[in-house]
Amino acid sequence: MSETSARLLNLLSLLQTPREWPGSELAGRLGVTSRTIRRDIERLRELGYPVHATMGAEGGYRLAAGTAMPPLLLDDEEAVAIAVGLRSAAGHTIEGIEEASVRALAKLEQVLPARLRRRVGTLGTATVPMPAGGGPTVDPEHLTVLAAAITNHERLRFRYRAGAGRHSRRLVEPHRLVASGRRWYLVAYDNDREDWRIFRVDRLSEPFPTGVRTPPRELPAADAGAYVRERMQGMSASHRAVATVWAPAAEVTARLGGPAAGEVVAVGEASCRWHSTADSLEWLALRLALLGCEFTVHEPPELAAYLRAMGGRVSRAAGAAEAAEVGGAEGGQAEGTRWCARRNTLGGYMVDSGNAHPQHTEEQA
Repeated sequence: MSETSARLLNLLSLLQTPREWPGSELAGRLGVTSRTIRRDIERLRELGYPVHATMGAEGGYRLAAGTAMPPLLLDDEEAVAIAVGLRSAAGHTIEGIEEASVRALAKLEQVLPARLRRRVGTLGTATVPMPAGGGPTVDPEHLTVLAAAITNHERLRFRYRAGAGRHSRRLVEPHRLVASGRRWYLVAYDNDREDWRIFRVDRLSEPFPTGVRTPPRELPAADAGAYVRERMQGMSASHRAVATVWAPAAEVTARLGGPAAGEVVAVGEASCRWHSTADSLEWLALRLALLGCEFTVHEPPELAAYLRAMGGRVSRAAGAAEAAEVGGAEGGQAEGTRWCARRNTLGGYMVDSGNAHPQHTEEQA
C-alpha cells in the first residue's frame, strides 16, 4: 500500500468518528501539514465521501451522510464487538432483525482477519443464547422514525392501541425511547391531553413526523428510565409497605439487591426505614424475611398479619423437622424458630425470630 493510500485510510478512520475535526488536529494526528490534509480531503470527496467543512475557530471537517454508504473502517475491538452483537441479536425484540443480523454478520465475517474470526468464534462456542419467546416485537422502521423525531425535536402523529383494545390517534412531542426487558417504551408529551404519557412501541402504528419542531420540554423525573420505572411501579403496585429494619442502611440496600427493591433511608447507625411497593403481600413479606435481620412493620396491617401466619407455618415446619430428626417425642413437638408480629405502643408491628428487642421500640420514636 502506498504512503498516500495508507494516509487516506487513516484520515477516513478519524473522520468516521462523529465530531468536528480541526485541520490542525488532523495534521498533527497524521504527521503531515495542513496543506496535505486539504489535498487528502479533496481526494476523499472525489472518491464519493461527503466531507463537509465549516469555517471559524470552532470549525473543521466532518464526514456527513451521503447518498450511498461508503466503506466503514473499524479497529479490531470495534469489529469484534459488532460481530458479537450481531450474533446475539437473534433473540432481540425488534421484528425482522434476526434475518438482517445474519446477512450483516455474513458480510462482516467474510472480511474479518483470521485472528479476529477466531476471537468471535471462541465467544460464540463458549456462550449459549436463551431466546425469550412469546414477547411482543417492534417494527425497526418505527424505531427509526421515533428516534429521528426525538433527535429533531419534531412533533409526531401515530395510531395507538390501548391495553383494552381501544384505538386512538395521538399527537405528541417525543422525548426518549426506553428499552426495558422485552419491551420498548416511548416517553412523550401528549399535546391533546396536555400531559406526559408512556406508549408501548409494539402497540404503535403509522408513525408520521409532522415537520413541526418544538423546544424540548422538561421531563418531571431525573431521566426517562426513572420516569418509566416509577410510573410502572405505581400502576402495578397495590400494596405499599413501610418498615424499620434493625441493620445499617448500606447493608440492607445491598441485601435487597439495589434501589429497585425499595427506598432505604438511614434512621441511625444500626437501623433504617424501608419503603417499598409490590402487587402482592407475599413478595413484600419475602423481601423482609430474606434480609436475615429483625424488623418492625409499620404498614400495612395486612402485611403484619401475613407475616404472623407465615411465621406460624415456619415454626410448625421447623418443629416437625426437629422432632423427626431426634425420633420424635411422643405427644410432643419441638420448639422451632419463633416468629411473631405484635403491635407495639407506637403503632408498628414487631417481627422477630425468637429474641425480643425492647430497645428497638424506644429508638423508633
